[in-house]
Amino acid sequence: MADFVQGLDPGKLVLAGTVLSFAISPFSAPPYNLPIFLFGTLAQESNDAVQSFRVFTGCLATSIVYDLIWMFSNHQTVLSKLLTVLLFLLKFPTTAVFLFTLRQRGTRFTLGTDLGGTTVWSMPGGYTSMGREGYQTVDEEPRSPPRVAPAARPSTITVSQPTLQPGAYQTA
Repeated sequence: MADFVQGLDPGKLVLAGTVLSFAISPFSAPPYNLPIFLFGTLAQESNDAVQSFRVFTGCLATSIVYDLIWMFSNHQTVLSKLLTVLLFLLKFPTTAVFLFTLRQRGTRFTLGTDLGGTTVWSMPGGYTSMGREGYQTVDEEPRSPPRVAPAARPSTITVSQPTLQPGAYQTA
């Protein structure tokens, strides 16, 4: 299966999807297919944009489910139904090629954030378990702020200010 996916050209698959979705767009067809494939041509042209690859692949995979819902809930003529089914079938190898390309570029497939990763969780405003015992409830007495040792008083050294002549430059 991986050899078959490696042999497919992602540019040609996206172009075929764009042409098919453009051809059926004036008829009763899912309206989201043309924008998705147009975004795919843009994402496919940029070699270093991993985020747009990821977004396009996610949108394309999600649109497969939406296509099923759309085809069962809307009536189409025979020709537009045939082209919609062809576009639906074209989405499977296109999604597989883009998933394979993302994996080749070193992208990990996660949904949302990586909860098991190196994320350090802390409460906003510095309310962590370090130094404080969490939030103060409404019924508790107000806590006194931690006592800080008073700073030593600075010595009073008088510095004589030089007298400035009118028109003279001042140096720091």
